[in-house]
Amino acid sequence: MAVSPALRRLLGVLMLEEEELQIALESALGELRRLERALDSAAERERNGRLLLASSATSGELTDRLAGLEEMRAAKRRTAALQPWIQEVEEELAELRAAYLAKRIERRQAETLLEAAEAARRQEAARRGQRALDDWYLNRRQRRAATQGPAECADSAETPPANSALRVKR
Repeated sequence: MAVSPALRRLLGVLMLEEEELQIALESALGELRRLERALDSAAERERNGRLLLASSATSGELTDRLAGLEEMRAAKRRTAALQPWIQEVEEELAELRAAYLAKRIERRQAETLLEAAEAARRQEAARRGQRALDDWYLNRRQRRAATQGPAECADSAETPPANSALRVKR
């Protein structure tokens, strides 16, 4: 049983699709990390605004107080804007991860089919080789029996070809 070229092509296509999904997954993960860093930056900006507000309370500077309040408001707006994006990217990431794992399972199934077909082909080739060796041995024995008498043939020590795996019970 020969391994189907279509099965080999299918495996190649599945490998390419899996690779594309892995790249898309890594890209979405990178996007999520970028958004999380932006969220951390907004939190840091809000902390800085609070520190500026606290320092203005002791110094009495109105501009520092207003700047601190504005920094806090801007950070909250940015956080509010980033949250839906992060949620959207997380959902996309979950979908991509599920698609990637499904494609990976498909590829592994195709590999298993291909390996099973290869193993069956090797086993059939080994059977054909053994059958040919058995036929050779039987034909040789029959030729000798035809040229010699049956008693002489049984006494003769026949050996199969050198590289054979034939085992003869005596």
